[in-house]
Amino acid sequence: MKQVFTISEKIVAGNLVQYNWQKTLGNYIAITGSDHMVKIFDRHGHKRNEINLPGVCVSMDWDKDGDALAVISDKSNAIYLWDANTHKTTQLDSGMRDQMSFLMWSKAGSLLAVGTTKGNLLVYSLQTSRKVPVLGKHTKRITCGCWSTQNLLALGSEDKTITVSNQEGDTIRQTTVRAEPSDIQFSMMKTDERAPAGESTVSAIVGKKTLFLFNLSDPDNPIELAFQQRYGSIISYRWYGDGYIMIGFSQGYFVVISTHIREIGQELFQAHNHKDNLTSIAISQSLNKAASCGDNCIKIHDLSELKEMYAIINLDDETKGLDRLSWTDDGQLLAVSTLRGTLHVFLTKLPVLGNTCGTRIAFLTSLLEVTVTNHVEEEPQITVSVEVEPNFIAVGPYHVAVGMNNRAWFYALGENRVEKLKDVEYLGTVTSMCLNSDYAAVLFEGRVQLHMIEMEGIEAQEERETRLFPGHDDKYRVMCHALTADFLVYGTDTGIIQYFYIEDWQYVNEYRHSVSVRKVFPDPSGTRMAFIDDKSDGFVYCPVIDTIYEIPNFPTTVRSILWEHFTMDKGVFIAYDDDKVYTYVFHKDTIQGSKVILAGATKLPFSHKPLLLYNGELTCQTQSGKINTILLSTHSFLAGLKDLGPNDLQPMLTQCLMLKRFNEAWDVCKLLSEPSAWTEFARACLHHMEVEFAIRVYRMIGNVGMVISLEQIKGIEDHSLLAGHLAMFTNDFNLAQDLYLASSCPIAALEMRRDLQHWDSALQLAKRLAPDQIAFISKEYAIQLEFTGDYVNALAHYEKGVTGDNKYLDHDDACLAGIARMSIRMGDIRRGVNQAIRHTSRVLKKDCGVILESMKQFSEAAQLYEKGQYYDKAASVYIRCKNWAKVGELLPHVTSPKIHLQYAKAKEADGRYKEAAMAYENAKDWDNMIRIQLDHLSNPEEAVRIIRETQSIDGAKMVARFFLHLGDYGSAIQFLVMSKCNDEAFQLAQQHNQMEVYADIIGSDANNEDYQSIALYFEGEKKHFLAGKFFMLCGQYTRALKHFLKCPVSEDGQAIEMAIEAVGQAKDDMLTSQLIDYLMGESDGMPKDAKYLFRLYMALKQYREAARTAIIIAREEQSAGNYRNAHDVLFSMYTELKAHKIKIPSEMVTNLMILHSYILVKDVYFLYLHIFSDIVPILTSTVIECHRAGLRNSAFSFAAMLMRPEYRNNIDPKYKKKIEAMVRRPDQSEVEEFTSPCPYCAFQLPECELLCSGCKNNLPYCIVTGRHMVKDDWTVCPHCDFPGLYSEFKVLLATEKACPMCSEKLCVEQMSLVEPTPYLLRDEAE
Repeated sequence: MKQVFTISEKIVAGNLVQYNWQKTLGNYIAITGSDHMVKIFDRHGHKRNEINLPGVCVSMDWDKDGDALAVISDKSNAIYLWDANTHKTTQLDSGMRDQMSFLMWSKAGSLLAVGTTKGNLLVYSLQTSRKVPVLGKHTKRITCGCWSTQNLLALGSEDKTITVSNQEGDTIRQTTVRAEPSDIQFSMMKTDERAPAGESTVSAIVGKKTLFLFNLSDPDNPIELAFQQRYGSIISYRWYGDGYIMIGFSQGYFVVISTHIREIGQELFQAHNHKDNLTSIAISQSLNKAASCGDNCIKIHDLSELKEMYAIINLDDETKGLDRLSWTDDGQLLAVSTLRGTLHVFLTKLPVLGNTCGTRIAFLTSLLEVTVTNHVEEEPQITVSVEVEPNFIAVGPYHVAVGMNNRAWFYALGENRVEKLKDVEYLGTVTSMCLNSDYAAVLFEGRVQLHMIEMEGIEAQEERETRLFPGHDDKYRVMCHALTADFLVYGTDTGIIQYFYIEDWQYVNEYRHSVSVRKVFPDPSGTRMAFIDDKSDGFVYCPVIDTIYEIPNFPTTVRSILWEHFTMDKGVFIAYDDDKVYTYVFHKDTIQGSKVILAGATKLPFSHKPLLLYNGELTCQTQSGKINTILLSTHSFLAGLKDLGPNDLQPMLTQCLMLKRFNEAWDVCKLLSEPSAWTEFARACLHHMEVEFAIRVYRMIGNVGMVISLEQIKGIEDHSLLAGHLAMFTNDFNLAQDLYLASSCPIAALEMRRDLQHWDSALQLAKRLAPDQIAFISKEYAIQLEFTGDYVNALAHYEKGVTGDNKYLDHDDACLAGIARMSIRMGDIRRGVNQAIRHTSRVLKKDCGVILESMKQFSEAAQLYEKGQYYDKAASVYIRCKNWAKVGELLPHVTSPKIHLQYAKAKEADGRYKEAAMAYENAKDWDNMIRIQLDHLSNPEEAVRIIRETQSIDGAKMVARFFLHLGDYGSAIQFLVMSKCNDEAFQLAQQHNQMEVYADIIGSDANNEDYQSIALYFEGEKKHFLAGKFFMLCGQYTRALKHFLKCPVSEDGQAIEMAIEAVGQAKDDMLTSQLIDYLMGESDGMPKDAKYLFRLYMALKQYREAARTAIIIAREEQSAGNYRNAHDVLFSMYTELKAHKIKIPSEMVTNLMILHSYILVKDVYFLYLHIFSDIVPILTSTVIECHRAGLRNSAFSFAAMLMRPEYRNNIDPKYKKKIEAMVRRPDQSEVEEFTSPCPYCAFQLPECELLCSGCKNNLPYCIVTGRHMVKDDWTVCPHCDFPGLYSEFKVLLATEKACPMCSEKLCVEQMSLVEPTPYLLRDEAE
């Protein structure tokens, strides 16, 4: 709260200060102390007059209009009256002999009541000067009183009575109270019943302790309210609202009660406002505020929310304490007197005066202070001290003006100073004023005066200095006006809106509205203007195109309109009333044309007046002389999008799209990440004709079709054509048509209707725009009508569609085909059939045939089918006509089995079985064909052939029955099995001892029950092998093994092989153990061949045991001289282990290598293990071969070994002498063996050496030569993956066609050099 002025104790003598505000206006305050003087000050603290009294002032009061101040003194019988208009004081003789003690003016008239110390009363009328003395109203001093609005006077006296009198002084009610009354007030209690009009309740404080309520309508039942002792004594009370009373207590308590009969005695609100004491309370109905004072502070509450403190004013200098509070009637000023004798006046409510120019704001911040600010452009704040309390303010780019009545003061705004320019008097009371950089426009008494603000430095013509509107000839009154940088705009009572161009000093635009124009609001550029007419309707006017647009949902309570100054929101404006701000958007470019929409509403805080709208922020002026900003609810997205959920973001997207804030909408859509949001965004872009942005959005969505379509139209300059395309994209086809027709390319409307298949509209448009297209549209329309079943109109349009022009033969053919179809549909069959036959189209003949067939015109239908080469359909229709001759003619062309079948049945019925059989065959009805062959043609061979080809089950049954009749049981069983009649086949085999035939036939196609039946049969016949076989097939491995082991051991070992297979499938340890015991001979004492044990381990996938067994077998084979068999056993085991990624035993690898080396060298008969039992032949062969190879030293070494006594006598006589000669005459020369690099470390070592002395690796050997492998001559067998030297492999494959290791067929083309590294790494890992 701002302090306006202070009157010190030096000005008012004495500690006890009395004061009274002027009623209604509040322009003056009368104050007096103990110095026999009443001083009158204005509202700014300036002393205006004083009244000298003979004694101390006893009482003073202002009349209801504030025109007269009445004062009484303790040493005079005169009443002093001060006139506020003339500032003169007059004395009135009261005529009362006793001293006056009380004085009060009436609320409703010019009556003054004066009471005396002896209880007498005087009623004086200021208007008539009539004095009515009333003696003996009370017996003692009249101390207090109050007038009602009905001019009833209530008085309280020291005689403890309260009287109520009329304006003539007659007592109409009287009541006694228990103590001296004080602070009498009139009001109205809150009751349930309909109360009489006017103030009917008198209230008074009785003895400072209770509150007395005296209802004039119920005088016998007064109410006296007592309060808690801790509150202290009652200091003051005030009525407010609907029968509520606020009471202040001496101990600082602040209590609110209701006078409603149900609530009396209850405290609605209580607060300990002041710690030590409370001295006064006051209420301002206009402000809706309450104040209390005490403890050197004033506390102000809002009456609508008492719990919240509105303001606190601290007066720390007042050490003696505060005395009394009082508000002016308008609530602008609050005065408080102190016990020291000073008076403080505070500004609690300012006139809400403000004005804007662009983003600059000028507003009243004190009674004599105007502040100019521009927070948007961050200009420094300027304070202007003015001479008078203004009624209006205007601001321009360089000036500010204030004024009251018919006078205005102009100030120039500099960077650091304010200069007063001049003051101007106008010809009437100013209603409003507007400024621009050079001119001021002033509205007064129905006229506008436009004049220059400053003349200095401007060389202007005299006629451009000032001008009065309207002119002498114009018979209208100006109701409102506005001034932009270039134009003066005003509206009149006849509905005319005039634009006056200041630069050319002439009118440039005039618009005539239907009713009076009340207010005009041009936008910052002046190219658009909102106005409110006399019906309280709102419109937006565009002077450039001279068009108005009604503002939708425009409230009748709107006080003013503000345009948005933010360039991004051009077209946004707000309208506001006392409670709400309504946001509107003027959309200039939409596919529907220009229009105004309501974007939303925002609650306006109490006593806020909007001044400026910038970027969604509304700057408002408050009653306290400050400005406050509010973010409009329609711009809530500007507060930030972070941490918002979809429920909050979706309304924000709608706001952005309504305001055309597309960049912000993009951000919202990215956060939402919902296809529906992007689609809504895209449609809004189309609606506002923002093609580039729409392309961007549709590209984000991934809608390729729309992107391509928009790319094609984005360069179109014709506004209507572009809008038509966009309206079509949004499915508003009627609007699109209107826009196309208004564009430079009206034919687009026809193309759209054709594409949409809106044929009626297309034909109407074609008559106007493209008559040559009528035939083609008629054809398309006819096709649609035909589809919907409107054959009459379809025929008419087909006929219209025939052009007769050779350029359009295909089109005419389609129309003639339509005529043919529609003629048949309409019953003109002859015309339709002839037209179809003449037509070249096969499809037409088929279509007409279908129609005729549905109409049961079979003969014509078949004829058309035949002409159209639809032989199946023709034959089918001929069959329905029973025309078998025609069917027979068409049969070679017919492919439908159904028709052949119908024909076959007809021929069979006629007894022509061969033809019937052929027809059944063509129909692929094999069962009937087999039946004919067996029953009528006695040709079982053909029937059997058909069954074998077709696997017909029913046919097989028929053949089985046929052979059964002939006694050929084997064939009957075979065909019964083919027909899935296994039970019958089994019984037949059992009856005729053909079970082995049945078992062979059934093979692996039967189920477990069939296999079990066969097995049980053979078990009964003691045929152990067959019984075991079928027990194994049905999964009964234990019984199967029992029968297999009962079989005698044959050379081929078939039973043992089957036993191994059964155990392998069973995976049962007990059965495995049983079979191993059998193979080892533990059950019968006869060990079986080791190869069976090997196969068992293989079947059980016990590869390690199989490997050990394979080595044993290989040894046995070696002992027997079967080297190739031994080699094959080891090789197969090697590959098996390798396939299952099991480590291969080194013994196996070594044995395989040695065996393979021997096979390579020669067809040997003894192997390494046999050397120890028969070594002499081997050594003899070795000596001979070494001698032939030139290895003389090696030959001598082995010959010397043969000369040992244990071998010498066993040498073959043919070679003995030669060997003895070698020993006697030794030749120890040795051909050096060739060397080659190690594939691992490249160390040079002999070719046949398989252990590298450099890196100690076992080297892979060549399966062709036995030499170790080299890196640059590496190949592998594609079958067994064993390595070989590529050069040697090619030489080998020139004569041999098989791999020396796996014996699989090979050719040179299958071999190639390979990279050895993977093989070397694998061998190294192994």
